Amino acid sequence: MVTRLCLDHLKSARMRRESYVGAWLPEPLVQDDTPDAEQQWIVTEDVGIALILTLDRLSPEMRAAFLLRDAFDYDFEEIAAVVGRTAATCRQLVSRARRRLAGAEPAPSVTPEKALPIVTAFWQASRQGDMEGLLRLFAEEIEVHTDGGGKVTSSINILRGRRRAAAFFTGIARKWPYPAVSGPRLCRINGAPGFVSVGPGGIVQTTALAIRDGRIAAIWIMRNPDKLRHLSPEILAGRGPDA
Repeated sequence: MVTRLCLDHLKSARMRRESYVGAWLPEPLVQDDTPDAEQQWIVTEDVGIALILTLDRLSPEMRAAFLLRDAFDYDFEEIAAVVGRTAATCRQLVSRARRRLAGAEPAPSVTPEKALPIVTAFWQASRQGDMEGLLRLFAEEIEVHTDGGGKVTSSINILRGRRRAAAFFTGIARKWPYPAVSGPRLCRINGAPGFVSVGPGGIVQTTALAIRDGRIAAIWIMRNPDKLRHLSPEILAGRGPDA
């Protein structure tokens, strides 16, 4: 019964997603950087943003069959009874889902000590419009996703490639220069290291980074105010504007 309700919800959400403006990202779940939270950081990295985005591209039946098989160890006859397909079809759904998810492995776990210098270097280079600094930080095939939901300024398309991504952030720095303040407070956003930006009116955006081999492989920026309203500026523990 739960699976059938989830299938109905996914089909409805899929229809809404088709009319969504720009790139879609999941709502940010933000965790602190305190030592007590470090173990939880490692746990949540197993279901990171890349995996969530890939799961979202699966059809509802494919996602249900995959989770029932690989997460709950249902046999294919049981899955068939739940999703309303034959056992052979469910076997194919699971096989296809596994192939699509093969490229969505979570980034290797990065400790706060290793993540902080990279996050801070990106924070500084992006605000200063430092093209060379950004190029040194970015992996060759970096992807930049920005979700504004059509409500605030954001990039409509996913930006791919190191130079294109660097040009994007240097262009922002030229158009909207940031005040010189201290570096960001490190936190985890949906399992990835990042930071929360706050302006006079409240939280402006969250920025999460995928770090591989000491370089930034992906950046996920959430700017949609509807997806930020559950967050509180107090998460920054008193940091000032544009932290």
